Amino acid sequence: MNSSLFCAAALLLVSTSFAPPAAFAQTSSKPGIPMPKPPIAPIKPKQLVSPHGTRTDNYYWLNERENPEVIKYLNEENSYFEQQTSSVKGLEEKLFQEMKGRIKEQDESVPYRDNGYYYHSRFEAGAEYPVYGRRKGNEKAPEEVLLDANQMGKGRAYFAVGGMSVSDNNEVLAFSTDTVSRRLYTLRFKNLKTGKLYPEKIANTEGSPVWAADNKTVFYAKKDPATLLPFQLMRHTLGTDPKQDVLVYEEKDNTFYLGVSHSKSRRFVLLTLGSSLSSEVRYLDRARPTEALKTFLPREADHLYEVEDFGDKFYVRTNWQAPNFRVMSTPIASPAKASWKDVIAHRPDVFVEGMELFKDFLVLNERKEGLLQLRVITWKDQKDHYLKFDELAFTSSIGFNREFDTPVLRYNYTSLSTPSSVYDYDMNTRKSTLRKEQAVLGGFNRADYVTERVFVKARDGKMIPTSIVYKKGFNKDGNAPLLQYAYGSYGANMDPGFSAARLSLLNRGFAYVLCNIRGGQELGRQWFEDGRMGKKINSFNDFIDCSEFLIKQKYTSPQKLFAMGGSAGGLLMGAVVNMRPDLYKGVVAAVPFVDVVTTMSDASIPLTTGEYDQWGNPADKASYDYMLSYSPYDQVKAQAYPNMLVTTGLHDSQVQYFEPAKWVAKLRATKTDNNLLLMHTDMSAGHGGASGRFKSLHDTARNFAFMLMLLGQKA
Repeated sequence: MNSSLFCAAALLLVSTSFAPPAAFAQTSSKPGIPMPKPPIAPIKPKQLVSPHGTRTDNYYWLNERENPEVIKYLNEENSYFEQQTSSVKGLEEKLFQEMKGRIKEQDESVPYRDNGYYYHSRFEAGAEYPVYGRRKGNEKAPEEVLLDANQMGKGRAYFAVGGMSVSDNNEVLAFSTDTVSRRLYTLRFKNLKTGKLYPEKIANTEGSPVWAADNKTVFYAKKDPATLLPFQLMRHTLGTDPKQDVLVYEEKDNTFYLGVSHSKSRRFVLLTLGSSLSSEVRYLDRARPTEALKTFLPREADHLYEVEDFGDKFYVRTNWQAPNFRVMSTPIASPAKASWKDVIAHRPDVFVEGMELFKDFLVLNERKEGLLQLRVITWKDQKDHYLKFDELAFTSSIGFNREFDTPVLRYNYTSLSTPSSVYDYDMNTRKSTLRKEQAVLGGFNRADYVTERVFVKARDGKMIPTSIVYKKGFNKDGNAPLLQYAYGSYGANMDPGFSAARLSLLNRGFAYVLCNIRGGQELGRQWFEDGRMGKKINSFNDFIDCSEFLIKQKYTSPQKLFAMGGSAGGLLMGAVVNMRPDLYKGVVAAVPFVDVVTTMSDASIPLTTGEYDQWGNPADKASYDYMLSYSPYDQVKAQAYPNMLVTTGLHDSQVQYFEPAKWVAKLRATKTDNNLLLMHTDMSAGHGGASGRFKSLHDTARNFAFMLMLLGQKA
């Protein structure tokens, strides 16, 4: 359920009047040739009994992943999708080629320095996956290939490299891979002197290995293969049978996730135990990997914190008595709260999102009025300054900074019209050096595009940050198509960023609008609190209020307005089409979390228990009733719905495929309109869609072609 799908879309005035596609007709244009009929899922009523009520689920049987009848139904839906979109298959391919044509096929990341080596990843022309390498001493030294993901993923429908970590002596690489898309990573080890793999394979890990200082001990998080929860911290000795691995810690509370890392100084292994509202950090010295973990601060209700070390102190980013977080310090020798002292005090109008420690500087990522900014503070005199940016809507974030004793900050910058860029910033001279800007081929010129940033007034008076981009020539006369996107859950922030794929919509007349609705954290912690649990309705109302604003201000009209969201943003789509289906021409719901009550009532479904703080626990009657009141699957009603495309993946680890499948089946049996309802299931992928940089573009092209088809465009 928890994810963030960063979808795209948007602009250019099209004066053409769009006629409805012939595919929408209820009879064939040629006598005697019937239009294909949509699949009808058999009704098999199942009573779902709860202390708070009994519901009848006619499509519960679709969760039987191994049932041939289920696979048959999903394939029938895919066939129906292909039939109904056959008229725009050429357009879909054209969109794919456009998007692919903007990509610099032979490309390399900006190297970062770590322990005497410069690490990078690069793509070769035509390759789907990256090659990971390093150079010793300087950026021009000969390349040493660590992993070639193209060779590793050859012949596989899905392949992804997870975490990678090199031992302190630079001789062994620990890495993980996923070949199914369930985010169950297998951990392997490679001898970088000989190029050979060690024999051991450790399955069902979280994917991010952490070395101890002895070059032979590795810590990793073990996942439950059923619930997919990382719940055990294991210790492995290189070259030994994984069956001998030592259980260091097991988390008994299934509402908490477990993750392992090391501090930037490399002094400590850090075990982080976290839920939506509470966290706990335990640690041990990397030089003494067999010692017992120490607890920094036991978990407390409604207290989130993270720690780093510098010298003889821990630095803590914490929301203890500070809803928008502050930074505090405490001696390593006595980390109890009684020793905590303010370094950066709490401010009600500024959210402290992240911190990076250097020998002479503290760098903060701070949010003000919804925008992510960079603040540099000098340890010596506590003087500070912000990096200045000229655009109205942008995202500046702390980049990959492995070195501690350096005046150079690596940061990232992007906007709706500026490609993703990597900068090195000298914190002494205050000079930024552009190291790389994402290459966009095909004649892209950022000056051709216009960005706006507005605050939309919600029905209860709250102001919703909204970012808009379109191509010059766009007329606000209500005749232009527009794609509206939002997420609004888990405190995940949707920041304005560039998408080369999105240009294919912008150049066809679309505007693209990003709405920072409640449930995210763009306006601070309270913005998140006001969009979860018993206040979740605010997320849906905010999105609808933004839609009405865009229509009223003549950016678009209900005949040209499209909405898109994925995962929890798919829940948003489901709720919105139940509440205000009249506002939208079409909706794309990607891997949507739509069967809220049923999923949250089943602790065996992956990730359910960790979501109680977001949605509520159905064992509580008030939570049960509230979730039921907006659950898209439960609230489907006999009414007209907009045209809809629903996507999912058979191996999705976050939102199980059967949620969207059940939803589509129920919509087909209930809705009163003749609009298109299509579902596409990727039979080999999971939550994030296809793997590979080109394969994933097919997903985007499919979504865009669906929207353009609804506007009558076929080329």
